[in-house]
Amino acid sequence: MRALLNIRGKSQFDQDIQAAYQPSACGPVTAFVMLQYHFPSACPYDVNELYRLLGGTKIGLFKWRFIRNMRKLLGTRWTVAECNIEEVMRQIDDGRIVAAKFDKWFNFRWRGGFAFDYHWVPVIGYEKVSDDLRLIIHDNGGRNRPSQVRQISYNRNKPVLSFVKVEPKS
Repeated sequence: MRALLNIRGKSQFDQDIQAAYQPSACGPVTAFVMLQYHFPSACPYDVNELYRLLGGTKIGLFKWRFIRNMRKLLGTRWTVAECNIEEVMRQIDDGRIVAAKFDKWFNFRWRGGFAFDYHWVPVIGYEKVSDDLRLIIHDNGGRNRPSQVRQISYNRNKPVLSFVKVEPKS
């Protein structure tokens, strides 16, 4: 089984993002991609504004701040909450992207072949492959490289992964 959403990714190293923010802009870039997806012609913020509004720091964006400040930005008509992998798949099936946070440092998982040490990415799809679930993500780019679609193993990265959904209330 495979589900994939068509979204436009963004690199955290794009020229329109302040140089001082770029190394730690993955959280605001992920939020920007989500907001652009939900409000294609009316996203009111750029990444630099989101960096400040969400509470970005040089060491990154904490999950609790992402949730709290996205709730403030979107208001009471939206749900912003942590979710599990079953909810991630349901969100994708319902046509919504999900924010994934890789965090080996604050989970005290220093060893392991994780896709990222500390990084936010938009999850845009998934695919069940034999005994594993592959998450399809936009990786938020690199220096001189645009964001790319990648597949990562959920099972291998599970110890350092958490997810945040953003959905309209019904």
